[in-house]
Amino acid sequence: MHPQILPESLRPYADLIFGITAAILILILGWIASKWANRLLLKLFRRRQVDESLARFLAALAQYTVLAMGVIAALGKVGVETTSVVAIFASAGLAIGLALQGSLSNFASGVLLLLFRPLTIGDTVTVGGHLGTVEEIGLFATTLVTPGNEMVVVPNAAVTGGSIVNHTCRGTRRGKVEIGVAYGTSIEVATSALQRAADRTALILRDPAPAVVFVGFGASSLDFVVAGSSKSGDYLAMLHNLRVAIYEELNAAKIDIPFPQMVVHKAS
Repeated sequence: MHPQILPESLRPYADLIFGITAAILILILGWIASKWANRLLLKLFRRRQVDESLARFLAALAQYTVLAMGVIAALGKVGVETTSVVAIFASAGLAIGLALQGSLSNFASGVLLLLFRPLTIGDTVTVGGHLGTVEEIGLFATTLVTPGNEMVVVPNAAVTGGSIVNHTCRGTRRGKVEIGVAYGTSIEVATSALQRAADRTALILRDPAPAVVFVGFGASSLDFVVAGSSKSGDYLAMLHNLRVAIYEELNAAKIDIPFPQMVVHKAS
């Protein structure tokens, strides 16, 4: 635009007027571009099946980044020193980052969990010292439901800061029942009875096959372990069935299960 198109009274302010006009156009274009970036990235992330909460956050982050760039460019058009503006934004960002250091750590861990998916909703896991079923994976915390139907909210930094044990991600779980039989019992007879119990247990898988192992000499018993696998959802029911079958087979074979030794504490 040429200054001659302005009225005589406004010509001294031509640079300011042109700068404001350009700034407004930049802000409009920046707003449109930020919305376009949000929609484009959201569509891309959904196509790649990125977690919805993470996809929305990253798309919003891109939107506000483009918008901030537009604001800085617009300020430059009206004569504001953009270097100072960027320095102020950087200082404010650093101060906020230091103040929210713990929250940012949880957020970064949440992004890692959503990207690499070591656990998903419905998995039974042990994280941060807690055992439970994953109900929600948020950007700052992961929510578990324990076997006792208690809700546990674990900060994501605690989830990624230690070992993650995913009990169900492979589709099957292998459990064991420890059992002792009385001394004097034939190990072969006891092994056969325990193997029959495992072989007839409902919900136990045949591949891998259940196994019986003689593991040691206890204080009052010969100790065995009976191990078997099941589908993840059948795990507790399978262990129940296995314990019942072991008890019935040992009774049928007239094999005694000794009482556990009682520890008596003498008064000093």
